[in-house]
Amino acid sequence: MQSTAAGRDDHQVTRDLLRWQFDLTWSLTRLHLDRLTTEDFLWEPAPLCWTVRQAANGSWTPDWADAEPDPIPVPTIGWVTWHLGWWWTVAIDHAQGREPRDRTAVAWPGPDATVGWLRGLHDEWLAVLDALTDADLAGPAPFPWPADAGMTVAQMLGWANAELMKNTAELGQLRLLRAAGRSDRSS
Repeated sequence: MQSTAAGRDDHQVTRDLLRWQFDLTWSLTRLHLDRLTTEDFLWEPAPLCWTVRQAANGSWTPDWADAEPDPIPVPTIGWVTWHLGWWWTVAIDHAQGREPRDRTAVAWPGPDATVGWLRGLHDEWLAVLDALTDADLAGPAPFPWPADAGMTVAQMLGWANAELMKNTAELGQLRLLRAAGRSDRSS
């Protein structure tokens, strides 16, 4: 184990950097989540889009294709929030040593409950991060890669931060486009 100039070991520096990056990204995520309206979630920004659809029983199902379509559909805010909740749930399952849930088992809770759902996942993720030991960070990560990919849990955390940043940028862009479309452009 190498020691840094500040006297901290490499794992502590990695843990601190990953936590700082996560906290920064979550602050931007919160900025957008706090400004969403119920109507924003199902707004369709283009004729070809992926969304979440409500079934007769009240459950919500995301659009999905096993092979990426060409052209790629533009996601709705609802779809992006489901996608964020799906990968985050599975990452938490892996990090806690649980059997990861299948994509179809991660239900979108609907526009009125989504922000609370994501905040709950945030709290679960923080508990996971706070419980990781040096050995955990250096251990193998079977998600989002194949188990034999040679990636570590620390790399999984870095991937999760990057995925959260990407999803936050998508949420922000969609939210701003919808808001711009509602504005009075006559002035």
